[in-house]
Amino acid sequence: MRFPAHIQVYVVGGAVRDRLLGLAVGSQTHDRDHVVVGATPEEMTALGFQPVGKDFPVFLHPRTHEEYALARTERKTARGYKGFQVYATPEVTLEEDLRRRDLTINAMAENAAGELIDPLGGRADLEARVFRHVSPAFAEDPVRILRVARFAARFPDFSLAPETLALMRQMTADGEVDALVAERVWQEISRGLMEAQPSRMFLMLRECGALARLLPELDTLFGVPQNPKSHPEIDTGDHVMRVIDQAAAADQPLPVRYAALLHDLGKGLTPKENWPNHGGHEAASLELVKQVSSRLRAPVECAGLAQIVARWHGQAHNADKMGADGLLDLLEQTDAFRRPDRFELFLNACAADFHGRPGWENRPFIQADRLQQALAAARQVDAGEVARQVAAKEIPAAIHSARSQAITFALNLETAVDRSLALVRPHAD
Repeated sequence: MRFPAHIQVYVVGGAVRDRLLGLAVGSQTHDRDHVVVGATPEEMTALGFQPVGKDFPVFLHPRTHEEYALARTERKTARGYKGFQVYATPEVTLEEDLRRRDLTINAMAENAAGELIDPLGGRADLEARVFRHVSPAFAEDPVRILRVARFAARFPDFSLAPETLALMRQMTADGEVDALVAERVWQEISRGLMEAQPSRMFLMLRECGALARLLPELDTLFGVPQNPKSHPEIDTGDHVMRVIDQAAAADQPLPVRYAALLHDLGKGLTPKENWPNHGGHEAASLELVKQVSSRLRAPVECAGLAQIVARWHGQAHNADKMGADGLLDLLEQTDAFRRPDRFELFLNACAADFHGRPGWENRPFIQADRLQQALAAARQVDAGEVARQVAAKEIPAAIHSARSQAITFALNLETAVDRSLALVRPHAD
């Protein structure tokens, strides 16, 4: 599309940053964002652009549907991320628009000829792998704390400039984080969980004090010891960070990563005199997961999986020691028969928990295999046929008994096969 001569259009933000990093534009950002200098809303509409901005003038390209925002400046008028007055007039320059952005690496632009415009040193910080705020105006928007933490999870080799950390700490102390609404907190946390190394987000939030305000139940876990026999890392917070990174390394979906994040919250309630043991922490974790999910307004699929993982992950880790009745009870408690797909996600979250310990990363999680085998055997039972053979009040017990027998048979058959293989396997001299 050709614009009138008095209108200049620039690609800005993440698309420029990612190109300089050698990333395919679109791999880390959904689309290219554009800033338009010298135009009015009426001119954009006349060119066929569709207005979509509620708080400031943003338009969608009529063909590509990429976003084009009029160059603007902002002035803080109230606490919170919505407390701004926006000025978007043809007189606002590109540099003025770039100065309102969060980090220098996100405050670069390219013109139509592909030339880099970098008035704030973004390229130097990109090459030094440093997150640095553009100006003191960073402190006016608490969402920027979450965004920087999310970028830390996306780019694990970047460090945070000391002056930016100091500013984030001051923002937290000033209560800016407390003004964030649940929907925006969830949006950033959920995106951070889906990054390459999600632990970096929560560790950065903790470093600036924001984690204690946003997720105090998680922050409390740091410094809580666990039994070193089963947890060589000892610290519960360290363990949870390892677990979410294991879920990310296995490319798990958001519900699994969210469940991994919250699975051990109950350990933060264990009395110190009981440390390093945490008997009954699963039930305590369940109640805290309900509270956190409600506060964050987490989607149903995330909240539901997080609850069953919190409550039953301890039993899943003991599945290799369970008999048929114990396995069947766990399958029923986790609703595996009605929701086998969610049960698979449950096992994936438990696997991340199992592997989230130093030296355990590559150990086989045989408990999952045993539970899957038990579920497959129990699902072979024709519940309808069993029901037809007994009185109505006896149906639940009869189905349970038939499934238990099927699991017993499958486990015994596996044991017999293993013994047979051992007999024919050649022995070493």
